[in-house]
Amino acid sequence: MLRWALIFLVLALVAGALGAGGVAGLSMNIAYVLFVVFLILLVVSFITGRGKRI
Repeated sequence: MLRWALIFLVLALVAGALGAGGVAGLSMNIAYVLFVVFLILLVVSFITGRGKRI
């Protein structure tokens, strides 16, 4: 999921450099949402994984 967030971030940067503001904004929003979902899943995985160690 982090990979997709980075792909959309790069797409937003390229689109912004080429002057396609709408595509850049949309790609940046998608990258942000995917990054937040990645962080939430990372924290949940970390919390649930820590409880199983003995």
